[in-house]
Amino acid sequence: MAKNQKSYTPEFRQQIVDLHCQAGKGVTELSNEYGIPKGTISTWIKNLAPVAVSDTETVSLKEYKALQKKMKELEIENEILKKATAIFAKNQ
Repeated sequence: MAKNQKSYTPEFRQQIVDLHCQAGKGVTELSNEYGIPKGTISTWIKNLAPVAVSDTETVSLKEYKALQKKMKELEIENEILKKATAIFAKNQ
């Protein structure tokens, strides 16, 4: 049997995270006020809470992890290209 899971809009999720981060409301308080499980709110906070990347810029943890993954992929690609360049330089 399928569970009756509620679906929340991204805007609503972000609003709850903002209430936690900016207004200082606790997870339990938000859970009681909006009828959302504490675990759900904690997951939203983990994924959507802002991470400071500089003095003036913030990104969500999800975006930050995606950027880290992309950077790692580019570093590996760069190493492969360096090795290929060295091999081609030897053959000429």
